[in-house]
Amino acid sequence: MALVKNSSEVTNSTIGENSYFSGKFFINGSLKIDGKFEGKSLQAEQLYIGVSGKVKTNITAASVIVEGIVIGNITARNRVMLLPTSLILGDIRTPELIIQNGVTLEGRCMISSDLKHSNKERIELEYSKDSLSLEKLFGKQGAGAKEA
Repeated sequence: MALVKNSSEVTNSTIGENSYFSGKFFINGSLKIDGKFEGKSLQAEQLYIGVSGKVKTNITAASVIVEGIVIGNITARNRVMLLPTSLILGDIRTPELIIQNGVTLEGRCMISSDLKHSNKERIELEYSKDSLSLEKLFGKQGAGAKEA
């Protein structure tokens, strides 16, 4: 089930606008939060945090759509979409990140299909594959010149 932002939206569970939930939440399906959630962890297949939604925990999901406030890290197996009213304080790990104009985000983002491992070595290896250098391009004279 995909979450959509219209009146025919269907969710398995909802934390309503005037509701507060605290603790751990694990759901096999979709969850819409228009109220407040604080806890140790939040796991769902599809998670939609509405404009009035406030979440303070680490999130694990297949897909996450945020219009409200999240304080905590977000890990999504498929995608994270941050809509213009989003306020995020935390790191994001996902293969696909969509950030619309107006979003406030403070944190680090890791965008990769392999979320379990750092891609630092792979990126550095790709960068060093060619043997291009200043000396090869311009000889010793070019290597001794200072950069502008």
